[in-house]
Amino acid sequence: MAPVRVRSAVEWSAGGADPLLAAFTGAMVAPGGQRGPRSGFDGPLYAAGVIRPSIMGVLNVTPDSFSDGGRFSSAADAVACGRQMFNDGAAFVDVGGESTRPGAAPVPPDEELRRVLPVVEALVGCGPVSIDTRHEVVARAAVAAGATVINDVSSSLGEVAADLGVGWVAMHMAGLPATMQDAPQYQDVVSEVLDFVLERAEAARLAGVARVWIDPGFGFGKTVDHNLTLLAALDRFVSTGLPVLVGLSRKQTMGQLTLSSDRRVNQAVESIEPADRLEASLAAATWAMEMGVSMVRAHDVRAHVHAARVVAGSIQQNAMTGAA
Repeated sequence: MAPVRVRSAVEWSAGGADPLLAAFTGAMVAPGGQRGPRSGFDGPLYAAGVIRPSIMGVLNVTPDSFSDGGRFSSAADAVACGRQMFNDGAAFVDVGGESTRPGAAPVPPDEELRRVLPVVEALVGCGPVSIDTRHEVVARAAVAAGATVINDVSSSLGEVAADLGVGWVAMHMAGLPATMQDAPQYQDVVSEVLDFVLERAEAARLAGVARVWIDPGFGFGKTVDHNLTLLAALDRFVSTGLPVLVGLSRKQTMGQLTLSSDRRVNQAVESIEPADRLEASLAAATWAMEMGVSMVRAHDVRAHVHAARVVAGSIQQNAMTGAA
């Protein structure tokens, strides 16, 4: 019989026994031992009066995505899932037809188009749709079908977004999906990633893109330690004044955090499957939202929308208390 998994409480303290959790919590604590201010309360997102972060639903119509690859046997099944995401409160549904998980092989654009176009066409009447692609021909076809944002893991399609008059996400990825996790290295991961996305965002702005998000690219050419360092430093991205999008849902780092927690009470636990990483995903997303990110990309839309509402209530209460 497989061992029963029991979730233990997460110790949010730099002095915790778990070195993986300490790597994150230690980065959140100021040198004097006190946590710094939750910068999202004073950041540009909330200063503009937008008090609830948005959720972007992940809809992969691929056979090999790391979490939901092969889930949909037909376009109709994918469309039904996308509609449910809108019903659950998604601000966008992000449709992708090429897996960019670590080690993934590239997909020909014509096959990617075959996968995504029927889904985009069917969903645009339900709500805003973004296209998750790094191929210009796919981006142009999806926008012609009604997509209003290009979610670009390659950060190479800014001029295409400008030409089409749609929004664009500039994401950081070190290398290509097939090799990006082969010993990624940085001198200063936060500064290097931030400099890259800011340069890409500025180029897109100059090209004429009106709506640009920046995305640190969690898991795209980064170790667990790199990801935790970026997560703890999200306030630096928010402080640029650009809207920040993050994708943390079900990723390997979330599995490692959950595994570290579970092994405190059950050493027999060997791994955490992507579908069983909800608690860590929600915890990380909540932290990101309190830091001031404007959108969280998630597989479990309903749960993340509820988390966003809790964060919004906390921010609103904080603002009211401060004004009293």
